[in-house]
Amino acid sequence: MSYDVCVIGAGPGGYVAAIKAAQLGLKTVIIEREKLGGVCLNVGCIPSKAMITAAHFLHKVEHESSTMGIEVSGVKLNMPKLKNWKQSVSDRMAGGVEQLLKGNKVEIVQGDAEFTSANDITVKSSKETRHIKAKNFVVATGSRPIEIPGFSFDEKTVMSSTGALDLEQVPKKLITIGGGYIGLEISSYLAELGCEVTILEAADGVLKGAADPDCIKVVERQLKKQGNVKVHTKAFAKSFEKKGSGVVVKAEVNGKVESFEADKILVTVGRKPNSDQMKLKQIGLNIDDRGFVKVDAQMRSNIPHIFAIGDIAGQPMLAHKASHEGVLVAEVMAGHNRVYDAKTVPAVIFTHPEIASAGWTEEECKAQGYSDLKVNKFPFAANGRAVSLMETDGFVKMIADNKTHRLLGVHICGPEASNLISEAVLAIEMGARLEDLALSIHPHPTLGETMMEAAEATLGHAIHMINKPVNTKKSSAQARV
Repeated sequence: MSYDVCVIGAGPGGYVAAIKAAQLGLKTVIIEREKLGGVCLNVGCIPSKAMITAAHFLHKVEHESSTMGIEVSGVKLNMPKLKNWKQSVSDRMAGGVEQLLKGNKVEIVQGDAEFTSANDITVKSSKETRHIKAKNFVVATGSRPIEIPGFSFDEKTVMSSTGALDLEQVPKKLITIGGGYIGLEISSYLAELGCEVTILEAADGVLKGAADPDCIKVVERQLKKQGNVKVHTKAFAKSFEKKGSGVVVKAEVNGKVESFEADKILVTVGRKPNSDQMKLKQIGLNIDDRGFVKVDAQMRSNIPHIFAIGDIAGQPMLAHKASHEGVLVAEVMAGHNRVYDAKTVPAVIFTHPEIASAGWTEEECKAQGYSDLKVNKFPFAANGRAVSLMETDGFVKMIADNKTHRLLGVHICGPEASNLISEAVLAIEMGARLEDLALSIHPHPTLGETMMEAAEATLGHAIHMINKPVNTKKSSAQARV
């Protein structure tokens, strides 16, 4: 069989690339060895957010509803039913992907793909082996969890994120190795369901390099407040042994060996690209020392008709970045003049409270040559909608160039941060200044008002907080307003 485009991998990068290519008139086939939607829809983004949502709901009912006058008794968690509901969410989304592919006349082939040359692949399934030729190939095969020595995944005792999202019952005690965003998201949801969690993080703090330091402090405070989450930093897990129905993990913490008991172990020390599969190196594809396929601004590899997108093409390893690249490569293959030129890729961490960011941190701004900055925060505690939601922890933080007031970074920690950050993405992409946000009327009472007020606070004249004295000397940007 011969096609204009062959996409390998049907995750959020691959299926988007296939649909867009077909919409542009290219004869397209997509190969998937497991489930349509890839890791994200089936064992990652979507099921984890379903479980996090359920855990937040239970936590509110048990600990906060009485404050509102809603007194509930006899609340019981039915974990098998929760698991089935979570699966129904994933199945619904994956089913939608299948309908979209078929509706756009993309041929779907199930099986393991392998390059036999730069122009041919074989796809093996339990039923048959198919040979496929294409003018263009898109490698979108994603990544997988990293294993560490002595902690091989069996998804029962030692779990990756996949196993932790498919539990039949909530463990009484969990040891999480790795305090990055995946580890904290899963640990937080299980803690809210009643699990006692111990996090072992090798760095000197959780979420190191993954979020703005001020946002991390809020999440750390919430973890301590929750009571059933303990974080050990500078902690290196060395080994474990089974003890009865549970385990004992030995770890070096601040130079001393300590033992920790639990029912299960979760390992979340990162993910690695699946570039060691499909014989990519054998056909001459350039892969860097971290395992990422080297690509140019059009996501094109050193073999001009082979493209790579998503996790396998480099950081950040995020679903929305993969989808953006999927549209891009489809347009390039259709002859459009398009390159990757996004100013920012937003990131969201679904802890409690949520963290979301767009643009640079203060440290990154300075590294880029912006030494004179305007920085301020607006707290959710001063927002009426946040108060009515009983979600007042956190803030919206804005960073701008002091000379031009151009927005350089926005960091949110608080309720619905994941939804609020999109306004910041648009503002940064369009080169907006603080005044653009401050002078845009935001509806009341909403969480979105915090964006307007944060801009005003950074300019020095927020209404709903006490401002620090403002330098009365107008900058060149103020003079132009």
